[in-house]
Amino acid sequence: MRRTLGLLTLAALPLAVLAVFFVVPVGAMVARGFVVDGTFDPGAVVEVLGRDRTGRVLWFTLVSAGSGTALSVLLGLPAAYVLHRLDLPGVRIARGLLLVPFVLPTVVVGVAFRALLGDGGLLGSLGLDGSATAIVAALVFFNVAVVVRVVGGAWASLDPRAGEAAAALGASPATVLRTVTLPALRPAIASAASVVFLFCSTAFGLVLTLGGLRYATVETEIYLLTRAFDLPAAAGLSVVQIVGVVLLLVVVGRLRRSDDAAAGRAPTTPRRMQGYDVPAVAATVAVLAATALPIVGLVVAAFRVDGAWSTANFRALTGTGDDTALLVPVTEALRNSLQIAVDATWMALLLGLLVALVVTRRARTRTERTVRGVLDGVFMLPLGVSAVTLGFGLLITVARPPLALRDDPLLVPLAQALVALPLVVRTLVPVLAGIDDRQRQAAASLGASPARTLLVVDLPVAWRPVLAATGFAFAASLGEFGATAFLAQPDRPTLPVVIARLIGTPGGTNYGMATAAAVVLAATTTVVMLLVERLRVPSVGAF
Repeated sequence: MRRTLGLLTLAALPLAVLAVFFVVPVGAMVARGFVVDGTFDPGAVVEVLGRDRTGRVLWFTLVSAGSGTALSVLLGLPAAYVLHRLDLPGVRIARGLLLVPFVLPTVVVGVAFRALLGDGGLLGSLGLDGSATAIVAALVFFNVAVVVRVVGGAWASLDPRAGEAAAALGASPATVLRTVTLPALRPAIASAASVVFLFCSTAFGLVLTLGGLRYATVETEIYLLTRAFDLPAAAGLSVVQIVGVVLLLVVVGRLRRSDDAAAGRAPTTPRRMQGYDVPAVAATVAVLAATALPIVGLVVAAFRVDGAWSTANFRALTGTGDDTALLVPVTEALRNSLQIAVDATWMALLLGLLVALVVTRRARTRTERTVRGVLDGVFMLPLGVSAVTLGFGLLITVARPPLALRDDPLLVPLAQALVALPLVVRTLVPVLAGIDDRQRQAAASLGASPARTLLVVDLPVAWRPVLAATGFAFAASLGEFGATAFLAQPDRPTLPVVIARLIGTPGGTNYGMATAAAVVLAATTTVVMLLVERLRVPSVGAF
């Protein structure tokens, strides 16, 4: 009982923050749809779910997310093998570059694909601008890194002796892959696919930028409905999304147990390339080239003005665009984004560390094990609940007492910290779970206090993942758009909000400024992720 109470005490701060700034706002948003004129009336929500457009939105969400997931796994598996199992020059840099799309703001990805596929773009002749194909391609671009990272981390930790024994008995490399390697990787592949599906179905800024009003997912439809104050419809879709996310997180949690156990094993030594590795290496090169293409298209669009190379779009970032599209210059929005990201990072890191410590301590009783499992699942909820739902919920709950925080400068960082919290937790949990608990027991038996044990046992192993989690949280905060679109003050916008406004406002100067601002934001996140990759963190779990 004392251990369980200690567990809950350690989790008290994260639970309080999650309850006040996540559960209450999301609950308020949903309640607004079910309560009409002060009376509980679920009929309006049921009616919304029966609309033809709602059915089309749900179908497109499933089809686009399913297609994006299948292609991400198909393209990510050979890249995971090459980048985590082979000893090739430039592998670390390639891993870092491949991870960049995942942390790019979804608005930047949308702008990049519009620049690539639109009129005058490198692939503009294909006629894919504004199509469902473009959305699926952008989803794959955004999420293939998840497969590479999760499956690659598990692949690097596989015991090679089983495959070597099969090869010694005459099995071909293809047979070893099919009968030994893939079955061992099945939990990691399923876990990665589940997380990718979750990310594909909640890629708000990307679908909003590329799909407009023609193609909508549940995430973008919630945004459009809340902007139109059709709260019953938004609430109905929010409930559908929350139920789906909870079910998917239960599946991910079951699959992740095997991944966390594998993360505790030391990676095997990469081997030299063999002849049968050529197809996988070629596929990986193709994935890297395809990943670079939208970024190249974005950079070209930013530096091309009236058919000539120019830095005019970047110089225009000190202004407010055509017809005063912005209230403040883009450069000021960048400063706002950096300051907000710093605040969101320390909040996410503080909460994430407490959560990771709670869920990775060895459970001695069934009650303890149950409490830890429940807490682990609870803190994953922000991963899939619509950031739009969170943002609108915060907007309607903090506008009046007792939470009159609408003008508080820490409101936006707090919302972004909640969005980044699952990423921090999944970066730290596999590492802390891999520490032999007997080392902590030995330190305690020698008289070390819990704080001292943390410093001498956990910190030497976890400091690099902590720095990596800091980088992930910072990059995620820089690109957060869903909740920030509701909460950012008009005179203190973030860079993603400004980019979306520029894209949505007619004018050649505005579009050029949007591409230049997207390049600046992409460059910032790229630098952050390359620094994270230098920490050589073996895996980020299931994200």
